[in-house]
Parts: sequence; C-alpha cells; structure tokens
Amino acid sequence: MIRVLQISDPHFGTEQQQVVEALLRLADELEPEVVLLSGDITQRARREQFEAARTFLKRFERPVLAVPGNHDIPLFNLPARLLNPYGNYRRSLGEDLEPEYETDDLLVVSLNTTRPSRHKDGEVSPEQVTRVAGRLRQAQPRQLRIVMQHHPVRAREECDVENLLHGREEAVPSWVDAGLDVLLGGHIHLPYIWPLYGSEGEVGRKGWTVQAGTATSVRIRGDIPNSVNVLCYDNSGEHRICSVERWDFVYAQDRFVRAFVTPIELD
Repeated sequence: MIRVLQISDPHFGTEQQQVVEALLRLADELEPEVVLLSGDITQRARREQFEAARTFLKRFERPVLAVPGNHDIPLFNLPARLLNPYGNYRRSLGEDLEPEYETDDLLVVSLNTTRPSRHKDGEVSPEQVTRVAGRLRQAQPRQLRIVMQHHPVRAREECDVENLLHGREEAVPSWVDAGLDVLLGGHIHLPYIWPLYGSEGEVGRKGWTVQAGTATSVRIRGDIPNSVNVLCYDNSGEHRICSVERWDFVYAQDRFVRAFVTPIELD
C-alpha cells in the first residue's frame, strides 16, 4: 500500500502548535511516501511565516512538494506583490513553483494557479493546460496520476462558485482525457470528493477532485475541524485501487483520527 499525505492551507502565522505536533505524529505513524502541500502555506506571505513553514516541512523527513496559494503572495506590500511576488516563498521553500514527483507507482504534476494581478482568484493558462496534459499522457499504466493546485474546480456549496479556478472548463476535460486520476486542491477549507469528467461527459472517462480542509490553522470553516487527506493506493493486483481517507483533529484526544474512508474508481 502506497500512501500520499495531502495537507493544505496551514496558514502559518495562524497555526496551532498543538495541531502541528499532532500532524507530524500522524505522518510518523502512517509513513507516507510523499507529502503534498496544496497552497496557502502562510497567512500574509511574510518572511518569518515562510521560515516557520520551512522548519515544519523539514520535520516530515520525507519528500515534500508544495505550490503557492493566494495568501503566499504579499497583500499589503504592493511593491513586493508587483515586482517580486514569490520572493519570500522562494527564499524559504525553493525556486520551483510547479514541482513534480515520479516513481514507478506515482506521478505528481503540480501547477501554480495564483496570479499577483488577482486578489484571491486562481487561473490556469492555456500553456499550463497543455503542459499538464502532455505530462499526464507520458504516465505509466500502473502509476497513480495526481495533479495538485491550490484553487478548486468544482463547488459543493453555492457560495464557493466564485472561488472556482478560471480556465477550469478547458483544463479539467483535457486532463481527464489525458489520464488524470486525482486533482488535489484547497483554498476554501472545505474537504470533499467529487467526480470530474472528460470531453465525453459522464459516459466517458472519469477522474476525481479531492479538496482538503485547513490542516493546522485556526481559520476552520464552520464545524469542520482541522483535517488532512491520505490517499491509499494499491496497484499490485489486476486493477488499480485507491481510497481517500480524511483524518480530523480531535482536541479531546490530541490527535488526528480517521473520520471517513472513500473508495474512488480508477479508469
């Protein structure tokens, strides 16, 4: 069984240290192959917040891939937002804003959907759509094919429609047709799993969007606790098998507890 840990929206600067420590203990327990961080790493893109995030990510002691969220671009420092929007991000977390990870069993392709010209909305360019689709077509048949970005492509709640990724109408069918299995996102602090369809609609190939809540921040949404997702993948048999586990932080137990397990179909 291969495990992939998805964390999102930790918003360093508003993190709860008790939850941070519990998340690190969960990773030690589950031993995921890779940790994927789908944006909003900081609250206000300040240098000390990125440094705190860097220290946190190093403690996983395993590969970590991250992409920026809209909070990872300066909001009030307008010169930095216009001239060097990812300066603090790159200083602490590295130059690559769209990292990849590949093994015999996994392919993870990520993209930066933030835009300094937008306040909070995300956008995918035609060039990004083409690049990701091309990379997915190169995947091996037994790989779990994951795309990670910050902004959602489907809304469960009507109030979240305004948060959906600009360009999703072209991107999602193209990626599903190219072999996408799972599209990871964050941004709205609401965890859910919904199907995605290719150019043939519901009669054709299907993928899944897996949204994550806030991993460690006080900025929880409604009654949804801090949570993370764990993708469990098995390709040892005739069919590829995958399930998504949602782990919620329970204060009374001072730990993350598995709350839901959702099997997903892989075409």
